[in-house]
Amino acid sequence: MVVTGLGVLAPNGHGLDDFEHALREGRSGIRFYEKLRELKFGCQVGGAPQGVEEIKERYFSEEQRFSMKSNIIAFGAIAALDCWRDAGMESPGDASSEPDFDTGAIIGTGVAGIDLMCSYAGPMIDGGRTRRMGSTIVEQVMCSGVSARIGGLLGLGGQVSTNSSACTTGTEAIVEAYWQIRAGRAKRMLAGGAEGDSHYTWGSFDAMRVLATDRNDEPEKASRPMSASASGFVPGSGAGILMLEDLETALARGARIYAEVKGADVNSGGQRQGGSMTAPNPYGVQRCIRAALEAAGIRGEDVGAINGHLTATMADPGEIANWQAGLGVAPENFPLINSTKSMIGHSLGAAGGIECVASILELDRGFVHPSLNCEDLHPKLEAYAASIPHETREMQPGIIAKASFGFGDVNACVIFEKWDPRNFNQTRSS
Repeated sequence: MVVTGLGVLAPNGHGLDDFEHALREGRSGIRFYEKLRELKFGCQVGGAPQGVEEIKERYFSEEQRFSMKSNIIAFGAIAALDCWRDAGMESPGDASSEPDFDTGAIIGTGVAGIDLMCSYAGPMIDGGRTRRMGSTIVEQVMCSGVSARIGGLLGLGGQVSTNSSACTTGTEAIVEAYWQIRAGRAKRMLAGGAEGDSHYTWGSFDAMRVLATDRNDEPEKASRPMSASASGFVPGSGAGILMLEDLETALARGARIYAEVKGADVNSGGQRQGGSMTAPNPYGVQRCIRAALEAAGIRGEDVGAINGHLTATMADPGEIANWQAGLGVAPENFPLINSTKSMIGHSLGAAGGIECVASILELDRGFVHPSLNCEDLHPKLEAYAASIPHETREMQPGIIAKASFGFGDVNACVIFEKWDPRNFNQTRSS
């Protein structure tokens, strides 16, 4: 199973080159939003992709844009088209052509069309103007609106669906697509997540008092995973999508290969043994990591780097402890670990997709990006200080483990290895 295409629309970059440069430079995409101050949010900073309206005009017809009022659909469709082109796939035919029955898509989202429901549909309905909302309103607010739109744009004939498992969503979609291909149900799958930028979404988390509130005047310093002064996560948005493909199919069409998907797992801690709706069962997390390693046929010491979930909450030290237990390595042998959220915030259902794109870029282009704003490392993490890069490391990590953990005590972990055709040729000849 290999990755043959990538698409990303993030708060700090659109497209692979721009996103890579942002990661290498430690460029933050977190900004202050006057609207959040007007609404008396405690957290008045967030991460949202820039220049999206101009991108939409380049990518979509006027008719298509009319039914993309929801940011989630627009973000996901942009990243999906970029991924499709990056994978070297042919331009889909018109509406009379046969669907591509070999290809499907699982594109997750955490909150779906809440922005459009609150800002447009709700007021129209409450104002007695239901019949004036237009015939595209349902397709824009339904949970599967993003995957349905992508399926239509690309003429996909395989499974086209949307998953939703809180902050695990994007990574879970990739694992589900991996299993689909392994089962022989598809030759390739688009997979990842998308999430819109909306104060209606972000307000729910502000109400929970889990967002960063003490650096509204320093937005680039607000997201502080693994820091002693972390005060909560910064809300984000965007989309990250991978093209997963059966190796034989990829080789047959001469596709460029970024990485191999070595193994993966999804599970739940059952909200037992310390786990709850909002906190992970540590044994469930550790079991998920071990199962992914077992599926990959590797040991914990083989992992060169970890792209953590690491949200800048009180859960960060516990996550590191779970990684250590799951990998079965001592602190002095712990792999490098970083948090992409330090630059873009927590993009909820899109987080896993964007962070998987970051992980594969690191593998393919030979670097490990820094974690920002954790110079004042949390005291419980001092033993791991040597494993936390504050500046970009120019190196080849070889194997990267990526995991996401979400409300509901759900977990997903995927193992990526840099593609080396020599390994495949050796395996085939033996």
